[in-house]
Amino acid sequence: MTEEMTGAQALVRALEQVGVDTVFGIPGGAILPAYDPLYDSTKVRHVLVRHEQGAGHAAEGYAQATGRVGVCMATSGPGATNLVTAIADAYMDSVPIVAITGQVAAPLIGTDAFQEADICGITMPITKHNFLVTEADDIPRIIAEAFHIASTGRPGPVLVDISKDALQATTAFSWPPTMRLPGYRPVTRPHSKQIREAARLMSEAKRPVLYIGGGVHKARASAELAELAELTGIPVLTTLMARGTFPDTHPLHLGMPGMHGTVAAVGALQRSDLLIALGTRFDDRVTGRLDSFAPLAKIIHADIDPAEISKNRHADVPIVGDCREVITDLLAAVKNEHAEGRTGDYGAWWTLLNGYKSTYPLGYDEAEDDSLAPQYVIQRLSEIVGPDALYVAGVGQHQMWASQFVTYDKPGSFINSGGAGTMGFAVPAAMGAKMGRPEATVWAIDGDGCFQMTNQELATCALEGVPIKVAVINNGNLGMVRQWQTLFYNKRYSNTDLQAVRRIPDFVKLAEAYGCVGLRCERPEDVDATIRKAMEINDVPVVIDFVVHKDAMVWPMVAAGTGNDEIKIARDMAPVWDNEELL
Repeated sequence: MTEEMTGAQALVRALEQVGVDTVFGIPGGAILPAYDPLYDSTKVRHVLVRHEQGAGHAAEGYAQATGRVGVCMATSGPGATNLVTAIADAYMDSVPIVAITGQVAAPLIGTDAFQEADICGITMPITKHNFLVTEADDIPRIIAEAFHIASTGRPGPVLVDISKDALQATTAFSWPPTMRLPGYRPVTRPHSKQIREAARLMSEAKRPVLYIGGGVHKARASAELAELAELTGIPVLTTLMARGTFPDTHPLHLGMPGMHGTVAAVGALQRSDLLIALGTRFDDRVTGRLDSFAPLAKIIHADIDPAEISKNRHADVPIVGDCREVITDLLAAVKNEHAEGRTGDYGAWWTLLNGYKSTYPLGYDEAEDDSLAPQYVIQRLSEIVGPDALYVAGVGQHQMWASQFVTYDKPGSFINSGGAGTMGFAVPAAMGAKMGRPEATVWAIDGDGCFQMTNQELATCALEGVPIKVAVINNGNLGMVRQWQTLFYNKRYSNTDLQAVRRIPDFVKLAEAYGCVGLRCERPEDVDATIRKAMEINDVPVVIDFVVHKDAMVWPMVAAGTGNDEIKIARDMAPVWDNEELL
């Protein structure tokens, strides 16, 4: 059935048809025609954020919490450019969002008109695809295409820029439209020959490792991964973006690899003779110096994005495909290997790895002045709140402590900014996650530096009835930068002290000004009671100002530019393996 309507009405109708229930945005001149029919929609809830970056991160949080496409909307020029950071963040972490922006009228494009910016050109390197729409007739088809591209293959952000005159023009709306994507055919089924070769290498290896990235979670393959690990007995590592994809409490789990990973996980990579890398991209924060990374290992690399295969490390067995289908086929192939009597013997391997786990467990030092240790706060938060909550972190020391001291046993329970490392991510992303999963308890674990970048979205939370809980790990500094200044810049603390004179702002008063409950905790003996009080408040957002020791550091650490074999567990200690020969 065809209906006559404006392009703006067609946009809203198309959003309804693809199943959108929430849009985060701010109106402005070029996008204003779309806001008029949005006012009448009974299916799409618009959330008026306080900054477009908040809209983008909220769309990311919504997408990561629900597995659906998140949507944000902004006007032309500065409205669109304020979305860029969130779009880049979504691109790095493969988060499916669609950003809809208004553009000046088509005849004005390229004339430097008021609030004009070439947002398609600006975002070309940080989107899966983007569209400039200047004809109202194209709007339904392009919305359908945008959502298809964002959610299939390797997920990611898509931008749809629509000129104001296209929104105002009349068009004939019909659904579903015929999509025109002749060059877009994501490969999901892995090649059977490569699967058989991978299974053969797994049965022959003496020191294999399942190196698991965020692609396994995106593929919803946690159950299949657990079956593969238990079938083979191969140790499992989960990257920052895969925390929770394999349970922390599982005996086969060695923790997170990388710059601030566990010694057992890093050691497993370095001593391995076979890496089964699933849905991961050999990021520099995991590999350290590439020329010294896993020097004895053959590589099985499976990813849905063929561009990632052998990008950083040559793959001996490259497999392009959806990780769920890859693991399902691997299970069958490994079972065939077992039926033929070819099973791996990893007894000596586990003896070595269990030695690392027992000798170098995650831990931290208490402050000499009995001030509050940030690691203790996060550990108690995990133990009191439990594994069913969603934990959303900003970027910096608190993010690493959240990855280390929260126990993640559920897929998708840790949401954070990994690839881009975007300060200010936590509060708006937590808001989006809570709106996508209103039944879930959502904690934002933030630093005082990150919190001051996007805390205005607490106003949105209070007004929209989104009762997130925020734990501000307040050390008065840009903590991770200060840590680097301590270690590498002779304690020359250039411009990292956020509270040089006095505590500004007062986060408790700030929270109250935003219509939230504000709490403060400065003593270890008050931590449990403060967290429990926050857990009892479920009708408004809660902010806890945890005033912690300013010199706490994240350990273990592989310093930037060094290799994983140089991992240290404390500042004045030698690298862990100084006295151990590589296998």
